[in-house]
Amino acid sequence: MNPNALINIVISDLLIRPLLWLVTHTLYRIRVVGREHVPESGGALFVCNHLSFMDACFLMVTTKSRIRFILFKGIYEKWWVKPFARALKAIPITSEGRPREMIQSLQSATSWIKEGHIVCIFAEGQITRIGQLLPFRRGMSRIMKGVDAPIIPVHLDNLWGSIFSFEKGRFYTKVPRTLPYPVTVSYGRPLPATAKPQVVRQAVAELGASAWEFRKDRMPTIHHSFVRTARRHPFRFSMTDSNSPRISFFTALTRTIFIGRRLRSVWKDQEMAGLLLPPSVAGALANYAALLMGKVPVNLNYTLSEESIASCISQSGVRTVVTSQKFLTRLNLKLPVEVVFLEDVAAKPRLGERILALALALLCPVALIEKVLGSRRKREIDDLATLIFSSGSTGEPKGVMLSHYNIVSNVEQIGQVFAFASDDRVLGILPFFHSFGFTGTLGAPAVLGLGVAYHFNPTDSKAVGELVHHHEISFLLATPTFLQLYMRGCQPEQFGSVRFAMVGAEKLPERLALAFADRFGFRPMEAYGCTECSPAVSVNREDFRAAGFRQIGGKRGTIGHPLPGMTVRIVDPETGAERSVGESGLMLLKGPNIMCGYMNNAAKTAEVLKDGWYCTGDIAAVDEDGFITITDRLSRFSKIGGEMVPHIKVEEKLQEIVELPTQVFAVTSLPDAKKGEKLMVLHVLSDPALEVVLEALAKADLPNLWKPKRDQFVRVESLPVLGTGKTDLRKVKTMAAEAEATRVENLPASEWENAVK
Repeated sequence: MNPNALINIVISDLLIRPLLWLVTHTLYRIRVVGREHVPESGGALFVCNHLSFMDACFLMVTTKSRIRFILFKGIYEKWWVKPFARALKAIPITSEGRPREMIQSLQSATSWIKEGHIVCIFAEGQITRIGQLLPFRRGMSRIMKGVDAPIIPVHLDNLWGSIFSFEKGRFYTKVPRTLPYPVTVSYGRPLPATAKPQVVRQAVAELGASAWEFRKDRMPTIHHSFVRTARRHPFRFSMTDSNSPRISFFTALTRTIFIGRRLRSVWKDQEMAGLLLPPSVAGALANYAALLMGKVPVNLNYTLSEESIASCISQSGVRTVVTSQKFLTRLNLKLPVEVVFLEDVAAKPRLGERILALALALLCPVALIEKVLGSRRKREIDDLATLIFSSGSTGEPKGVMLSHYNIVSNVEQIGQVFAFASDDRVLGILPFFHSFGFTGTLGAPAVLGLGVAYHFNPTDSKAVGELVHHHEISFLLATPTFLQLYMRGCQPEQFGSVRFAMVGAEKLPERLALAFADRFGFRPMEAYGCTECSPAVSVNREDFRAAGFRQIGGKRGTIGHPLPGMTVRIVDPETGAERSVGESGLMLLKGPNIMCGYMNNAAKTAEVLKDGWYCTGDIAAVDEDGFITITDRLSRFSKIGGEMVPHIKVEEKLQEIVELPTQVFAVTSLPDAKKGEKLMVLHVLSDPALEVVLEALAKADLPNLWKPKRDQFVRVESLPVLGTGKTDLRKVKTMAAEAEATRVENLPASEWENAVK
């Protein structure tokens, strides 16, 4: 053996490995999954995600094999790295030099694998600065060309936030959240040498989704997080609303305990705690109180009909609903169960009650607080946290069961991407019966220590503008419908403190995004979620830019990149076969935030949950960088003359013609005797404006079968929307059917028979 090679082996095995083992096992607690997939002999290529400067160390101490790392030359040349890198036979590589240098590095990696060694490449090319999985570069394909050896996907989990990661925009100069820091190293099943970078990236992402399960043992429940935050940051701003002064986290905890003691007899022997309250301080405290009492808060959707609300109450088994007398009077609703007014519950607090609440908040462990408030057992991370009823935009509301694990995971996923600061504040206009309202304005403040300013009416742009300005809101959660209202009713200076606006529930039109950016100076970013996913799935965010770096955080026209721990599959809707990059298909999701199922509806649960994958019902495509584009909903297709016609494509073309930022069209379908179905379009245009649209539509680059005729357009005063701002598709279809029935009834007798046929 070459003497230099022997020296390197001795240095590696007798010095570097023990040193790294000592450092990593002192500062970190390492869990290894899938070690059996690492070949005991022969060459292989490890392909790993890149979260920190310690990544190579974790691979070295979790395998017996010697690994040759492909290392960025700028790191390789650092004085404190180079001696170790040379001893470990690392392969320096750079994209900034001549192409020949890069080719030589890749050829060197190929030679090592052919000789039976393991080579590792961090295929993203650089440590992530945005907290998400970056695109995989094509170097691995060049390395494996003509090589008969496997590719081993590897995923490192939970390193984001460690001192060697770039969380909060810096390396080294931060304190880790805990010591020893828990890390999971997952080795996946071997892939063939011919596997494309996108296939390998998918495998790494799926390992990441599975690894999230190992975070459970250190995850607190929502109410435990709330208590912990209140004690760590007692004087930090917690919440306010349009009618209440600001309160701190400790004050919020004290009041929550007081309300919980008062509600003990109200919800006695009841598992489900019914709530009918708007986004407000009182509503938030009542929800936290229910959680501390060991109850499952069920926030009822007050925008539904009395019949639908009664259905939600019946499905959930709610026996008592806590509400506000003033709010219930305004809604003019009648509930089929006992109603208790929160004003009466919280009235005239006695001195002894205040002192007890203060003592419990200050001194007692969470378990004792739970017991005093009537909880019969300690709530675990897998227990149900809330029951959220789906909006019912396409059918009857379904009770979505979300656990503490689902919601806390989703909060951590969002927190990893946006790196919230201690002074960040959220606008709480989304109702608590909306999954993003519950997760974003109840779960996130409890877990991340964010302040929140509530307002009961998201369409009240004047009050919203004043709230954002007065409380220096930095983070908006809204819908495109609400943004349109704020453009008309809010002044640019009122939004001066806002650094980010996340928009979901419906598609964000490009014209609206540009108009909003022109007025307020920042562009709203489109995100995607669904109730069954707690709800956040993917987000767009700002790019990371620095000298020599650009990491893409967002792409226009997409719903963003999957959150950490989420993985996406695009499959053929009929066969289930996976689609290639860029091809549209049915979108399946997997991650820690996927619901437990639908309450009392095992059949429906089995339809959408299979082997841990949730079927969204959305038709989407994923590009090479991992960004998702929604092209339609599976349920929003019409089969006309044997051809599938996507409603969203027709809507988009119509919106493009009118050149307005606001939504003026809603497409649905009705049965048709001749062609099976026909499109119907609700709109809010005047007759002259509609004629202009029809003329342009006739010349548009759409198949003729996709172009509705004049009698398929129905004018309405306004498009129906749900309380979340999402178009009420069920109401759209009902209104279209009523208009069509009226049209047929008013036809002349000579035409009526043909119309019926």
